[in-house]
Amino acid sequence: MGRWMSIVVAFGLALSLPLAAAQRAVDTSGPGELIESSSRIILGEIEANRADFRKHPAKVRALVDEVLLPHFDTQMAAQRVLAQHWRTATPEQRRRFVDAFYKSLLAQYGDALVSFTSDRYEVLPARINTAGTAATVPTKIRRSNGEQIPVNSSLRKTPSGWKVWDITVEGISYIKSFQADFGAEIAQKGLETVIQRLEAQAAKVEYRPATNKGTQ
Repeated sequence: MGRWMSIVVAFGLALSLPLAAAQRAVDTSGPGELIESSSRIILGEIEANRADFRKHPAKVRALVDEVLLPHFDTQMAAQRVLAQHWRTATPEQRRRFVDAFYKSLLAQYGDALVSFTSDRYEVLPARINTAGTAATVPTKIRRSNGEQIPVNSSLRKTPSGWKVWDITVEGISYIKSFQADFGAEIAQKGLETVIQRLEAQAAKVEYRPATNKGTQ
């Protein structure tokens, strides 16, 4: 996965970063409202505390972990990434992969979130399927050279509300990108080795354990 796509994915994965308790409520009435309100909150928080976040990147990961999971379907994302390997994995391997995959994303790309500014991000109207169970929320992120990068968030409606499960940058799905990368590595080394690598990668970075896996 390219560096730019990885940074954008990290931003998309953190669309629920909070402000103070009185200001942190995210509008979950619909997929568009979820992305719009949470992106406004995260950008406001970053701009208000950018210097502190740059100095203490663990704070970014802690904040993302605190509020991301209720709005991100980590299990569905991990299941799609593993594809056919999910069916042959043990329940324990599935649990470990979900946890390690999520943590490794934050370990690799969470720090890049501090580079975003509100004037570079635009949320467009959501597209919801006729059944009202799936949606795409298109957004645009402007690079420093003025180029507009299309970023689509894919969401599904669960018993606990709308959840993001995939992000597409310039037509490239992060699920499919990781699926190809992990598929090749698993075929060569085996699933257990891949899980251990992800766990080791995540362990290198200061990280606060999650209390909610965000799955339904």
